[in-house]
This record gives sequence, structure tokens and C-alpha cells, in this order.
Amino acid sequence: MTTHQDDTAARVAGLGPLERTALLTAALRAAETSRPDRLYADPYAADLAGTTGPALLGEVAAAGARPTDGREVPSTPDFNAIRTRFLDEHLRDLTADDGIRQVVLAPAGLDTRAWRLDWPDGTRWFEIDRPAVLAHKRERLAGAVPRADHHAVPADLLAPGWEDHLRAAGYDPGLPSVWVLEGLLYYLPEAEVRRLLTRIAAFSAPGSAVAADLVNSVALTLPHMKPLLDVFADWGAPWVFGVDEPEELLDACGYAVRAIQPGEEGAHFDRWPDPVPPREETGVRRVFFVHGRLRTAP
Repeated sequence: MTTHQDDTAARVAGLGPLERTALLTAALRAAETSRPDRLYADPYAADLAGTTGPALLGEVAAAGARPTDGREVPSTPDFNAIRTRFLDEHLRDLTADDGIRQVVLAPAGLDTRAWRLDWPDGTRWFEIDRPAVLAHKRERLAGAVPRADHHAVPADLLAPGWEDHLRAAGYDPGLPSVWVLEGLLYYLPEAEVRRLLTRIAAFSAPGSAVAADLVNSVALTLPHMKPLLDVFADWGAPWVFGVDEPEELLDACGYAVRAIQPGEEGAHFDRWPDPVPPREETGVRRVFFVHGRLRTAP
């Protein structure tokens, strides 16, 4: 696979502010891969990140180095590493143990699970994202062979018609699927979040699953979060949505889910640096890993 030293083509190919955050995530995964205590290995991440991804990561790291009101800005690398490992294991359980054979990344970003992990025979892997993201990914992964039946689906999740594109790519709405909404929902207004989750539920068969990450509402306003949030806002990709009861949000959209916080059992991996606040404690930032199933009855 060719190593790319210049990201000019990626910048002019139509990657908007939100899409460019995928370069940051790829840089975080490349950095994690280089650690001796890494939680996973992503051999494709550095090439996907190019030179822009590490530059974005440098801005985030600079924000994280500034204490605010006596508290440190949250550790983005640790959060990203735990989220990636948590979803790696969750997806492998759903496919290997529960027999789900349709995985949908919505959006795909620069994720490489279809290439870097083994999947049961017959697993179909669908990646929905805007055309510019998929084109960048296709270029950087040229020659790499996915370990699942991989389908790229150029579509905008917030626009009409992605269901038709997904069906045309081979997705069967009559069979169970797992949908992964990783690193997305806090960038969307609440109305769009609810609309997207409801559309996904309507396009999923009984037995289907969902997994997503969310933050609570106060995480968007706490003083010690401001340096980090300012970075994303300056990029044109502000965080605009947080929810204090993610179970209720997903229930209203058709799912019965469980929400766990990084640092709790099953989402620690000896890497979460902060105390885990109990759910009844107010005024503290929270991250939620939400996972569950489509409800079978109202």
C-alpha cells in the first residue's frame, strides 16, 4: 500500500469539517497502534490519517494540555482507544455468538474493522458515508483486502434516500443487522438524532442491534470542557447534542438499550484515567456507550 505524504488531494476532494474529523480519528488510531500497551492494532490508520490527521491531533493534544479551573481537559486518546476496543469486542460478539451477518457503519468514516479483524463467513459489511469520504478511503486502502463481504454506500445519512442506496448495495431489511453510529451523534441537533435513529429502526428486522456513543448535556457547557470543544467549533464541527438519559432517547426511537460509561466494567481495559461518576451525580461530564436491540413490542 502506497504511503501518502501530501494531503492536498484529500482537502480539495470535498471533505467538509465533519468529514475531516475522520482524519483525526485515524490519527488517534495510528497513535494507539504505536503504543506498547495498545488496546488494538490498526495497520491502516497512519496512511488514512495522512499528514492532516496528526496536525488535527496536535490541536486536540494542545487543548488537552491546558488545565481549566483545576481540572484537566478529558483525555481524548484514552476515550478513543476504549471506544474502539469496546466496539471491536461488541461487534465480534454479535457476529460470532449471536449470528448477525449484516454490519452497517453509519457513517463509515475511516474505520478499518472490515480489513483488520476476522469476521464469520457470510458477514456482509456496509459502510455508508458521503462520496468524498469513501473516495479518500478507497484511495488510501488500494490493494488492501477486506475480511468480510464489503460494500461502500455513497449516501448522506441526513438526506432522503439512503435506504434505497443501502438496499441496492445488497442490504436485506428482512434480516437482522447491527448498526454502528460511532463518533457522530454529538455533532447533530437533537431532532436529527431522533429522526436518524427512528429511520434506522424502521429499516431493521427484529433481532437487530444498535451501538453508539453519546455525551451528556452538561458535557457541552462545563468550563473544563471548553478548550476541547472550542477546537471542534473552530474546525466548523461543533458538538451540539448531549443527553442525560440515553436509554430513554433510544427507547423513544424503537430500541431497548443499556448505557455504560468508560471506566465501568466492560469498558475500562485499564486505560480510563478518571473516576466514574455514579449516574445520580449531577454537574459532571459523561460519555455513554449505548448498545441494545430493536424492541419487539411497543
